[in-house]
Amino acid sequence: MEHAQVLSALRFGDSELSGGTLTVRSPIDGADVAKLAETPVSEMAAVISRSKAAFKSWRTVPAPRRGELVRLLGEELRAAKEDLGALVTLEAGKITSEGLGEVQEMIDICDFAVGLSRQLYGLTIASERPGHKMSETWHPMGPCGVITAFNFPVAVWSWNAALALVCGNPVIWKPSEKTPLTALACKKIFDKAVARFGDDAPEDLMQVVIGGAQIGEALVTSKDVPILSATGSTRMGGIVGPKVSARWGRPILELGGNNAMIVAPSADLEMAVRAIVFSAVGTAGQRCTSLRRLIVHKSIKDELVAKLVKAYGSLPIGDPRSDGTLIGPLIDLRSLDAMQSALAKATAEGGSVHGGGQVTDGVPGGAYVAPALVEMPGQTETVKTETFAPILYVMEYEDLEEAIDLQNDVPQGLSSCIFTLNMREAETFLSATGSDCGIANVNIGPSGAEIGGAFGGEKETGGGRESGSDAWKGYMRRQTSTVNYSAELPLAQGVKFDI
Repeated sequence: MEHAQVLSALRFGDSELSGGTLTVRSPIDGADVAKLAETPVSEMAAVISRSKAAFKSWRTVPAPRRGELVRLLGEELRAAKEDLGALVTLEAGKITSEGLGEVQEMIDICDFAVGLSRQLYGLTIASERPGHKMSETWHPMGPCGVITAFNFPVAVWSWNAALALVCGNPVIWKPSEKTPLTALACKKIFDKAVARFGDDAPEDLMQVVIGGAQIGEALVTSKDVPILSATGSTRMGGIVGPKVSARWGRPILELGGNNAMIVAPSADLEMAVRAIVFSAVGTAGQRCTSLRRLIVHKSIKDELVAKLVKAYGSLPIGDPRSDGTLIGPLIDLRSLDAMQSALAKATAEGGSVHGGGQVTDGVPGGAYVAPALVEMPGQTETVKTETFAPILYVMEYEDLEEAIDLQNDVPQGLSSCIFTLNMREAETFLSATGSDCGIANVNIGPSGAEIGGAFGGEKETGGGRESGSDAWKGYMRRQTSTVNYSAELPLAQGVKFDI
């Protein structure tokens, strides 16, 4: 679909798309598609105040009833999947299947959260004092600020929003300035779910604010926003995390990744090649879980590199809306410049580059590049630095301990994987002496996309967890309670204090 058709399908009116100060460009062709009105910084206090008011009402709604709203949101997302997926492609440049896949991820987390709404379990704890009962329960916290990045413009919001809502918290969403239209479209879809849900949903349960760093700063520094989830660069997290913690808020940080794959001598190389290519060049290398480092046993390195060079040379690059395209554009020309700078540095450090040039033929405009495969003599500073582009650095190893040391010797700790048919190697990689990342896979790439598991990483990745497992606890406060139902007042630990 053409740009105007995509926007029309999601019922954007001309007045919504014009007259503002924030220019939205499509990475597909660099065309301006909207000029949006930005949220005045002066209005942020009122936005947060409205969210606080919504919290007072929403926290009293039973959790299974809150889950019903998220169920309806999932239904509305199913109905809008094609249109919202097309908007993700338009605004973020993802190929069609990846745009649709991101919306499916939203649907999946809604399904997860609906079940969770009946499973916000606490604990009954044995008391050492006779006639006493101890228990642990979980309660809502208040407004949840969500700051998202351009590369997953809708899925990451849904990870946070679906959980926050069933946990009893309203949401204030600041999307990336590069992808605000998808956020506004999600607000329209959410409003449809609220209309079906009825009066139990208070006004301003989910708000979207549009703008730059000052808007984010208002959420980060407000004591009335107890939860702040931020996805972005390590640099951004280094600013956001301390500010939220300094006001005793709870940061949930999803930051940089510099993900590696170890390829062992026993690996199924054909399967490894497929996993490497998808992981390294999908979304034009702009995933936080993109494969950026390939650590290959020296006995198979030449063979594997030859297979990869051949595979890279056959990849269709172009308009992400076209059938057969596997690599769409980078988000903007600035990203293209960053990629070329990184390749120049790698070359200066002794790297040998295959591919990586700008693509101008057969593309509609925008920043299109051929993915780069870079054979490196070792893990240099450039290799240790994440570049958000399709660059894959290749290094060799001799024994597994050396490979794991290379894998772990970067500041980031998001995702990792190993290809091996050796059980001892696989289990070592997953053990306490193996990968230090939040995600560790065997015989698949570094993706962490299934919503059943908690998503996040360690070290400079921020330590946050979103999506599945018990990530919901990040959106609630824990309360330990003791009830004395006896006629005595014994003290714990054998303490005597008779009066």
